[in-house]
Amino acid sequence: MASTEITVDAMLIKEYANEDPNQHPFLLHLTTQAATAAANFKRQRRHRLSRESVLPRRRRSLGHIVMHAVTFTFLPLRLCFNFLLCLWIGYKWIARFVSFLCYVAFISPGLLQVAYYYSYCGQIRKNIKYGDQPRNSNKAHGYLLGSQLSERDIIVACLDYRNFPQGTMSDMIKDVSEGISFVFNNIAEYGGDINRIYLMGQSAGAHITACALVEQAIKEAGGEKVSWCVSRIKAYFGLSGGYNLINLKDHFHSRGLHRSIFLSIMEGEESLQRFSPEVMVQDPKIEDAVSLLPHFILFHGTADYSIPLDSCKSFAEVLERIGVKVETVLYKGKTHTDLFVQDPMRGGKDQLVEDLIFIIHENDRDAFARNPMARQRRRLVPELLLKLACTVSPF
Repeated sequence: MASTEITVDAMLIKEYANEDPNQHPFLLHLTTQAATAAANFKRQRRHRLSRESVLPRRRRSLGHIVMHAVTFTFLPLRLCFNFLLCLWIGYKWIARFVSFLCYVAFISPGLLQVAYYYSYCGQIRKNIKYGDQPRNSNKAHGYLLGSQLSERDIIVACLDYRNFPQGTMSDMIKDVSEGISFVFNNIAEYGGDINRIYLMGQSAGAHITACALVEQAIKEAGGEKVSWCVSRIKAYFGLSGGYNLINLKDHFHSRGLHRSIFLSIMEGEESLQRFSPEVMVQDPKIEDAVSLLPHFILFHGTADYSIPLDSCKSFAEVLERIGVKVETVLYKGKTHTDLFVQDPMRGGKDQLVEDLIFIIHENDRDAFARNPMARQRRRLVPELLLKLACTVSPF
């Protein structure tokens, strides 16, 4: 209402503004009162608006300052929390990382000796490129086992391959397949026999090589042009491998490999079947390809918690049911790394090596007769350190 009245007074003033106020005494009196009232009202209104606007602004400013301070203080913590959440670096991961550092520290005397021998051994051909991708070369990862086999007249080619995030599972299988092709096409230059080629993988390598075998068998059975033939592989040795990713994804997640990262490596959940050899070989559509698969020998430790023993047993049962020749060799009390790392560092007789030699030289009486003459391996790490390594091992 006040607003309306003031507006009317202003209109009256404007209407008679050009007339002589002395001729209109009432108008003079009215305009004087109106002007005074308008001035007082405007003064009161400015004062009220000033109180209404300034005080809340002060309150908002104080609240804003407090909120800004809180945000500024906790922003690094919030970012760290989100980062840890995304990468699954929880207490389990941190504990495993610390365990890994301790594990490496305990076996470091052996690792240093391995690095020295690998660097200065004249019998080792290093960094032989088999492809044009990163890590497509022969590396030192398999020295502990390879050096023992090489002393028994066996040429060992240790293939490296792209790892995540350099590549996903398809890239890894492609790299391994190209490496196998290189061996078939070039092993004769190094004194090898193209008709006596064995394929072996450990842990993730066992899974990838099994995938490469199945994939190549499918191509070969389908009449595609291939650079190497599955049917020419004498035998496949799978050491501590996992062959059914659908069954293993929850297990890997519980051990610190976050499901989202695992599925990124495997190119999504819809690809788990394609990258699970145990599942693939049961497909009736690839029955012809399955018939091309070589003899499978699966080695596994009964105390392997990284990849449970059931993974090996289940794959063996499936292979046997579909008609693939398969054997399982179990090592009581052995963990995921015992067979490939700790046992070779102990020196003396290595049961895994003896089992491999027996299979490879089974039909070569001369080579088999020379096995006892191979020198005994010396110990690289004291037994106490190896036991401590086994105790803290995150694998």
